[in-house]
Amino acid sequence: MHRRLIVPGAFAAATVLLAIPASAASGTPGAPGVGDPYYPAYGNGGYDVSHYDLRLKYQPATDRLEGTATILARTTQDLSRFDLDFLLDVSEVRVNGAKAAFTTSGEHELEITPKRPLAAGAPVTVVVRYSGVPSSKRAYGFTSWHRTPDGGVGANEPEAAWWWFPSNDHPLDKATYDVSVLVPDGTQAISNGTLRSTSSQRGWTRFNWRSDKPQATYLATLAVGRFDITTGTSESGVPVVNAYSKDLGDDYGAARASVERTGEIADWLSGYFGAYPYNALGGYVPNTDTGYALETQTRPFYSPRQFANGSNVSVVVHELAHQWYGDLVSVAGWKDIWINEGFARYAQWLWSEHENEGTAQELADYVYASHPADDPFWTVAPADPGPENQFHRAVYDRGALALQALRDEIGDDAFFAILKGWPARYAYGNASVGDFVAYAQQVSGRDLAALFDTWLYQPSKPSASASASVAPTARLAGSRVRALPVKPKSWERIAATNGVHQRH
Repeated sequence: MHRRLIVPGAFAAATVLLAIPASAASGTPGAPGVGDPYYPAYGNGGYDVSHYDLRLKYQPATDRLEGTATILARTTQDLSRFDLDFLLDVSEVRVNGAKAAFTTSGEHELEITPKRPLAAGAPVTVVVRYSGVPSSKRAYGFTSWHRTPDGGVGANEPEAAWWWFPSNDHPLDKATYDVSVLVPDGTQAISNGTLRSTSSQRGWTRFNWRSDKPQATYLATLAVGRFDITTGTSESGVPVVNAYSKDLGDDYGAARASVERTGEIADWLSGYFGAYPYNALGGYVPNTDTGYALETQTRPFYSPRQFANGSNVSVVVHELAHQWYGDLVSVAGWKDIWINEGFARYAQWLWSEHENEGTAQELADYVYASHPADDPFWTVAPADPGPENQFHRAVYDRGALALQALRDEIGDDAFFAILKGWPARYAYGNASVGDFVAYAQQVSGRDLAALFDTWLYQPSKPSASASASVAPTARLAGSRVRALPVKPKSWERIAATNGVHQRH
C-alpha cells in the first residue's frame, strides 16, 4: 500500500454458503475474531470462505447501496452460531436456504444463528440481504468508504469490506469473487479482475467483474463514478483496464502519464518476482480527498494527491510490486506487514536503478544517513511494529534497508533468487516474517538470524559495520547495475516517494 491514513424500494443481500447434515451436533459459537493480536476483532472463526458473489445496486446521488451477497464456505468446527464482519443494515439472512436469526454486536459484528447447527467440515451457503448508506457508517472512529462528487469508493487497509459487503475480514481467509453492480446509465462501476459483461436496460447499466484467484478481503475494491477508461494489453499478454475520474482537474494528465505505464512496469517486475500471477492488470484514480494508494488486487487504487506534483511512476511500481508481495503472498498476521511494505519500497529502489536515478545502494546509503541514531525512526521494529506503527515510514524505509543489508550479505545471485522464489513458494497463500527468514537461510545456505535481528527487531540504529555502508562507487564493483551520478535532490525525491499507508 502507498499511504494509509455499500435505492429506495430495493434491498441488498449477502449469501454465505454452508451445507450441513441434518444430524449435525449442537456445536459452539465461532470466535468473533481470528486471534490477530493487532486487531483481535477482525475476521471470524468456525468457517473458511471460498467464494463471494455480490449482486449490488448503487445510487450515486444518495450513496445508497442495496444488494445480495452469496458467500460459499466450509465449516471448520461444529457451529451453533457464527459471525460476519459488516456494518450496513441487514433485512434477512438465510443459511442453506432456511431463514436464520441474526443480530449485531460490537463495532462491526453480524451474529448469525442458523435454524439448525452446522457440522464441522460441511459446505454452507449463507445469504444476507442488506442496504444502507456506506458513508454514514463508522467503526472505531473512521470510515473506509470515500464519497466522490459522482459516487463512492471502498478502499482502505487493513479494513474496507465492512462498508459494502459482509465477510470474514482477515487476510488468512482468501476467496474468489464475482461482483455485479447496477448503476445509473452514464456511470461506471470498477472492481477487481476482469470485466465479464455489461448490460443496460430501463436507465441502469450492470457491470459484472470476476476475480478468479484467491484474494484477501481488504484487497477487494468497488468504485462507482464517471470515468475515462483505457484498455490495452501488456507486452506479456495481460489485459489492462485503467480508469480515471473525469473531474480530476489538473491532476488528470499526471495520473494518466503514470498509471498508463502499468503494463510496462508489471512486465519489468516479473523479471525480479516471477511471472505476473493474475489475468488482469490496471489501476484507477477516483476523485477522492484521500492521500494514499492501495494495492487492491489486479487494479490498484490511487489518490489524485499522488500526482499533485506531477507524474509519479514510483507509486505505480510500489502498488504493482504488492501484487506479488502482499496480494499473491499475504500476511499471516498484520504484524508481518514488512513482507508487504519493505519489499514494495525496495522495488521502488530497483526502479530507480532501472531509470538511472540512483541505485538501490545509493538510496540505502542516503536513507541510512538521513536518520541520526537518536531518531525515533530506529525505534520502530519493521518485523513487529505494533498496530500504532503498522504503516510507519520505518516499516517501509528501514524495511528496505534490511533487504539491502541482506543483498550485501549473501550477494546478488542468492538475493534475486530469493526475491523470485518467495512468491512462488507461498503463492495464493499466507506467510510470516519467520517464514521469510527461514526461506532466505535455506536459499542462501547462511545463518541470517543476527542480520535480521539487527535490521528488523532491534530498536536502535545499526552500526556502520552492520550497515556495511561504503562509497557507492565501491559498492558497485562487480554489480550488475550500472551507476550514474545523481544529484542529492534526486536521491531525496526518490527516497521520499513514500508508500506509507497512514492509518485512517
